[in-house]
Formats: sequence, C-alpha cells, structure tokens
Amino acid sequence: MRVTPKEFCIHNLRYIVRSAIVKDAKSLSEVRLQIDGETENLDREKGEAYIDESGFKQIIKDDTESSSNLFLVAEANEKIVGFSRCEGNKLKRFSHKVEFGVCVLKEYWGYGIGRNLLKESIDWADSNEIKKITLNVLETNDKAIKLYEKYGFEVEGILKKDKILSDGNYYNTVVMGRFKG
Repeated sequence: MRVTPKEFCIHNLRYIVRSAIVKDAKSLSEVRLQIDGETENLDREKGEAYIDESGFKQIIKDDTESSSNLFLVAEANEKIVGFSRCEGNKLKRFSHKVEFGVCVLKEYWGYGIGRNLLKESIDWADSNEIKKITLNVLETNDKAIKLYEKYGFEVEGILKKDKILSDGNYYNTVVMGRFKG
C-alpha cells in the first residue's frame, strides 16, 4: 500500500517519509547492510540474511500491491537514511494485525526519523482497519521501548535469553503490541 509523502524538519535536517518505490531497491540493500553493522539492536549481523537489489524490488512490489503491508522510507539529502515495514498476514485469523520493524542509519539518530516512521505507520494502520501492531525490541534498547510505550504499545511478553550479542551474553527480547479496539 502507499501513503502520501510527508516532510519533516528537525534540528535543521529536512527529510521526507514516503512509500518505498522500485527505484529505491539498490539503496535499500546498501542501507540495510550498513545499519546491520552499526547496531546490535537489530536481529542480524552485517551481511546476514542479505537482501540484494532484486530482492528489495520484489518486496516493494508485493508491499505496494498488498492492502496489509506498508513499506516506508525516510529520505534526507536525496538518500535513504532509514526505513520501516508493516507486514500483514494472509491468514484470515491474523488479518487484523501487522508486524512493525524499523531501522535508521546511526548518523541520523536523534532527528525523530524512527518516531516519524512509527507515527506514519500507526496512522496508516488506524485508517486501514488494522487493529493490532506488534513488534520485537531488545531489552537494552530503552529509548525505543519508551517511544513505543508513548505511542500506546504495551509489553505482551518477554522472550528470555533470546539473543546472544558480541559480549557473549544472552539478552531478552521484549514483545510489544498496540491494539486499537
């Protein structure tokens, strides 16, 4: 599905949140690879589960055609600096919900990009009969957890010792959800 682009200006950085288009595929592949190497907050290490340009073209095409998927990008200085996806489920019993994921280049943290990708996704979900948004977040990512709570997400569960990070320790994954009744 597509949304109307929105422009934001925070701390003198002008950026647009818009739907992903096929010509974004190469940039998305590069940005995802870079982000995976910049933080342990995400599931992948750099290079794992790599999606190439043609893979992103297919995801964008599928998401654009699906009424229960949304693929957004944040573009600043004519380059993609972050993106988010809401992925629905084709099974009828789960058709009321989507799973949300977001990532932003470390250089662009602090400009509200993740927050605005989240807000636009929530607005889209609320206006498209989607009742529930779910997400997973690393227990140490306090900033993200506080942001999600601010937008109505609640902790639904904890996946104990779910991830092993570079320090050799195991960490919990926090499962959160936002239900609009």
